[in-house]
Amino acid sequence: SSGINAEWPLRPGEQAEVLLERGIHPIRIADGYENAARVAVEHLDKIAEDFPVDKANTEPLIETALTTLGSKIVNRCGRKFAEMAVDAILSVADLERKDVSFDLIKIECKTGGRLEDSQLVKGVIIDKTMSHSQMPKELTDVKMAILTCAFEPPKPKTKHNLNVGSVEDYEKLHAYEQECFIDMIKKIKDSGATLAICQWGFDDEANHLCVQNDLPAVRWVGGPEIELIAIATGGRIVPRFSELSSDKLGTAGRVREIGFGTTKDRMLVIEDCQNTRAVTMFLRGSNQMIVQEAKRSVWDAMCVIRNLVRDSRIVYGGGSNEIACAVAVNEQADKIPTIEQYAMRAFADALESVPMALAENSGLHPFSTLAEVKSRQIKEKNPRLGIDCMDKGTCDMKEQHVIETLIGKKQQIMLATQLVRMILKIDDVRSPGESE
Repeated sequence: SSGINAEWPLRPGEQAEVLLERGIHPIRIADGYENAARVAVEHLDKIAEDFPVDKANTEPLIETALTTLGSKIVNRCGRKFAEMAVDAILSVADLERKDVSFDLIKIECKTGGRLEDSQLVKGVIIDKTMSHSQMPKELTDVKMAILTCAFEPPKPKTKHNLNVGSVEDYEKLHAYEQECFIDMIKKIKDSGATLAICQWGFDDEANHLCVQNDLPAVRWVGGPEIELIAIATGGRIVPRFSELSSDKLGTAGRVREIGFGTTKDRMLVIEDCQNTRAVTMFLRGSNQMIVQEAKRSVWDAMCVIRNLVRDSRIVYGGGSNEIACAVAVNEQADKIPTIEQYAMRAFADALESVPMALAENSGLHPFSTLAEVKSRQIKEKNPRLGIDCMDKGTCDMKEQHVIETLIGKKQQIMLATQLVRMILKIDDVRSPGESE
């Protein structure tokens, strides 16, 4: 809901510095902060609401992703990116186990287009082409052999020299290489494969023989891409030609090359795969900066949706949950008879710095706005009231649909507290050369 939360861990540290100046021992401050963080997290559990995560109704999730993308550079086509993020997560999510594997989501970037040209492909996109220009650019009902073995004649593992002293020797060597290549291609064809995906390269002669034998091939495919292709197509990675068989082939409904305008750049798209859970985000942009920013933005949106799948509980943003937690911490501090109550109040003041910063950045008076909203929260017992940054006429963040995942908010508070506790336990800092 705001970028202010990234700076919040600094606030408890500033408050701790004031307490140290008053002579309170660092360990007592750390203990007070830990108590306050526990109270805040428990209160978040109380005010949290359940959020529907349903494949049949994705609109609430899309609105949540739109909130995440609102402040990003891609917000002019935020709806499209939000839908892509939600579709990608729901495609790979296991809703029964409440788990999302980001390994099944590949993000591929390509400059030279518009943000609106970005798309979600239910399959795999690799930045490769067919190894020969005369190979078909589109294949259907593909059975692919996924090879990590070298597509070349066997060589000794040790250093060796081969002396060719006559034309006959050269022709024998050439015939041997031809025989090896033809045997390899025959093994691939006999297995029933109609496409070879090879991690290593092969020379022009092998490439020519592939064309002659009607075997389309792709070479120099990276390790992570090979693994993703294997997952998507249901194939097995084959390390040796002798192990190649029909049951280890991957299947795909269509494999095609796509071009980009007048440029010579082309990419390979593997679609309609056996495992529909593998997807690829294909992002376009006018230059590298835009594309990388789009990648970061869509990653943030996917992380928010992933958090909702893992734990569907949410709290409302706009500083509302920080104000509610600050009130709860202050109430609990009054019940603590020891000196830790001062640290707990300082922690509550640090929490209130978030809505104050939101109000200040929105052009509102920070103190009067915070005081008004805090008073209304206590009077109406409504923890959804926050800062009306967009001047929509209501402070209820539920109506404005400004939400944050409960799991993310709890992590922010706990990590900030742990960081400050760690710093408070440092007794002294000595710089090199200080003793001289």
